[in-house]
Amino acid sequence: MAASVLVLMILICAGAPDCSAKKKVAKEKILYIPHDSRPIVNKQTIMVLEKAGVQIVSPPEELLGNRENLGDPDLLWDWLNKNATKDLTAAVISSDALLYGSLVGSRKHDYDGDEILARADLFAEFRRKHKKLPLYVFGSIMRTPRTGLASGYEEPDYYRYYGTNIFRLTELMDKQELEGLTTREIKEFNFLQRLIPQKALDDWMGRREKNFDANKKLIDCARDNTFDYLLLGRDDNAPYSQTHNEGRKLLEYGRGLSGNKYLTTAGIDEFGLLLLARAVNERAQTSPSVYVKYNWGRGALTIPSYSDEEIDISIRAAIQVVGAKFTEDERRADFILAVNTNPDGDTFEANDAINNGTARQGTKFFADTVQDYVKGDRKVIIADVAFANGSDNALMEQLRRRGLLFKLQAYAGWNTPTNSSGFALSEGILSARMKDNAVKELLLHRYLDDWGYQANIRQIGASQLDWIAGDGRYEVLDDKRDSAADSCAALLETFAKRNLPSFTGNDNIRVRFPWNRMFEAEISFGRSGRNAR
Repeated sequence: MAASVLVLMILICAGAPDCSAKKKVAKEKILYIPHDSRPIVNKQTIMVLEKAGVQIVSPPEELLGNRENLGDPDLLWDWLNKNATKDLTAAVISSDALLYGSLVGSRKHDYDGDEILARADLFAEFRRKHKKLPLYVFGSIMRTPRTGLASGYEEPDYYRYYGTNIFRLTELMDKQELEGLTTREIKEFNFLQRLIPQKALDDWMGRREKNFDANKKLIDCARDNTFDYLLLGRDDNAPYSQTHNEGRKLLEYGRGLSGNKYLTTAGIDEFGLLLLARAVNERAQTSPSVYVKYNWGRGALTIPSYSDEEIDISIRAAIQVVGAKFTEDERRADFILAVNTNPDGDTFEANDAINNGTARQGTKFFADTVQDYVKGDRKVIIADVAFANGSDNALMEQLRRRGLLFKLQAYAGWNTPTNSSGFALSEGILSARMKDNAVKELLLHRYLDDWGYQANIRQIGASQLDWIAGDGRYEVLDDKRDSAADSCAALLETFAKRNLPSFTGNDNIRVRFPWNRMFEAEISFGRSGRNAR
């Protein structure tokens, strides 16, 4: 009798493949082309997705542009066409990479307008070949750095000398269109037009016109469903600037398009991760809810540095981009996004003297808020935007003392405030798909980079450059590159042992400066020897 039952079950299972095993779901495999080779937009972004169980197909680093090699858009198109295989579940692509070679390439290229628009037309051809592939594209509205120094040598050479004047001229141009100028401002405007060499101004504005026309073409691609989603970023800018001017005109050009099809917002370096998270959420048909909690004071009304809008506008846009829902009911929220702003609404640089670790107004209140959420078993994400280009040392000290560092879902405090908030949000939402150790490892990366290196070690390492033999400086390390990396790695290990003792993965820290400057570092850790290259 038992034997008969066994035979019957075998026969039944032969016609039902799910009888003895769960049905296999195709693994997510996303093609991703970042806008350059910097660790944060390339390796670190890919790491987040891989920790979430997503396979990423991305170009080799030598194909991605950097500060010295602007990249080759034609080679990237070849790579895209060869790697757009049928098993892909989505593609997230930088238009800057495919139109100009890279983000820096968009600011310094010598391509004519027709050549750029011809490359933009290739997106329609790609869509015809891959009708069912979800295609998410992000690009930049060219930035307007406030000074030559702030440009980081990523603008044409004349910007080092006339950058401050060019910024001010376009600031006045934008204000003139919106509300008019005072008599004094009109005189200043006329003076700046005489001061800035016409050749330099023609070059800078001419390249912007090409970028503007290309972005209009991309909006057309969103309108005709070539793209599933288009995200245009207003790179480093201000409430009055040429970037703001072009951004509001492109917003008007895209009028009628749903926010689930096209959006323009402040930022750029976080966009790859935002859209990768969107691709994951849309495939899973999930839309987690996010409650945003600001520090007391100006909070949501803060207009952070490098942005032209209130931080709450940028954050709500990011929530929409990732495919999540904004909620005003914190009890029902899947995630709490805690945003560390200064009560007075100011944003400082992380290397300012005020960032010395001493508690300021709002520090303890914000730490108390985070602690209460964690005690209530809420999934907390921290966007640390009180300072640009590094963490708030006072906040981090509070989190360390209270044992909260590794009880978060995600944290970010790097580069611009909108970069930090968008990156933290995306990583936090994707953390729902990760194991606890993966979440902790990603947190450790951010603490070593944003807190350890950017807010502290970078300044110490820069002050020690004069002790190293050879030619080199902060902006162009050259002969001092490897020695500076070894020195910063040793300093970072000391920092980690003092501040991150609860997580033992921080031994044998290694540092590289892939862009030959100290502004950003590639930080890794593990059991292999220090700085093995």
